[in-house]
Amino acid sequence: MLEHIQNNDFVNIITGRRSVRLYDENIPIPKEELQAIIQEASLAPSSANIQPWRVIVVHSPEGKNKLRPLVQFNTQQNDTSAAMLVIVGDTQSELYVEEIYNSAVEQGKMPKEVRDKQVTQIMSMFPHIPRDLKIEIAKIDASLFAMQLMLVARAHGYDTNPMAGFERDQVIRTFDLDDERYVPVMILSIGKAKEEGHESVRLPSERITFWR
Repeated sequence: MLEHIQNNDFVNIITGRRSVRLYDENIPIPKEELQAIIQEASLAPSSANIQPWRVIVVHSPEGKNKLRPLVQFNTQQNDTSAAMLVIVGDTQSELYVEEIYNSAVEQGKMPKEVRDKQVTQIMSMFPHIPRDLKIEIAKIDASLFAMQLMLVARAHGYDTNPMAGFERDQVIRTFDLDDERYVPVMILSIGKAKEEGHESVRLPSERITFWR
């Protein structure tokens, strides 16, 4: 999908993105397409390429009912979206390091000696990083993934809305994950807009840039 996007299309994807709060509940996203969107979003960068983002795809009526009381200020998105994507960070993502780097070698993207050096360095350091720093790393990387997912969704013809207003202390346990390992980052609603989101205003670049 992404390889067919032209430069002008990409600019339109960025400038045309809106935060949508009301979706057409009669237009679902096929599971295969949603999986492809997540896969394409996973091309986002991450620290040492350990990819600490994880996604809870809440799309069934049962799942939506579980999530609804935890998003009391965003129930409209929950009720009408094709899915609510709970983006979480994995504080034990080093468990996947060997799988990731072995795959890079198998695909001819990395020499074995580079893999061996990188894996040794990561595994000698990352398991001993303090938990609060692991959480910070996971949140930063998962946020990069979330932003990319919003743009990828737009390229597929869908709309999104990021939200931070939810019960962070409950959402992980509600969906039967280990809340000592996984930390909530944000929730993205996704679907086909029923009402176009409002265009918002941004500060001009000269107001947010420091030249030294």
